Amino acid sequence: MRDWWRKWSYEVPLAIGDALWEVLVVQLAAALDRLTLRQVIAFIPVVILVLAYYHRIPIPPELMLVGDLLAYIDVFSVLFLLGVLSRVTTILFVVKQASTRIAALADNVAMHVRRLGLRHRREHGASTRPRRKPDRSDDDRAFGEAWGQAAIA
Repeated sequence: MRDWWRKWSYEVPLAIGDALWEVLVVQLAAALDRLTLRQVIAFIPVVILVLAYYHRIPIPPELMLVGDLLAYIDVFSVLFLLGVLSRVTTILFVVKQASTRIAALADNVAMHVRRLGLRHRREHGASTRPRRKPDRSDDDRAFGEAWGQAAIA
């Protein structure tokens, strides 16, 4: 009899309290963590329908249309995303064409610069034919050698 009293006055209420804590706190918190805004919006039409069929509260037709809009939010979001993607595709196409044209222009400018030969330009007033240097005489060679030997010593 004492075990029966202990079990029903102590163990059973603790087990019920633990089960309620598990369901109402732990599992509810886990469900709320997984809950997304999309799921909340999708649940609003259900609430509106429950209120509509609960005849004691009149619901205006505008609220029913809002419920329908929220029920079809997936369709509207897909249409919106397709519209955005088509604009993005168009913008990317224009950017690709512009980059191709800029690259072609840069290649064309580089080709014209190479064709002009800017690296090998002559000074203004320079003759177009190379001059021949006169042969050095023997006296010049001897003077140059003597000067070179004096610089070494």
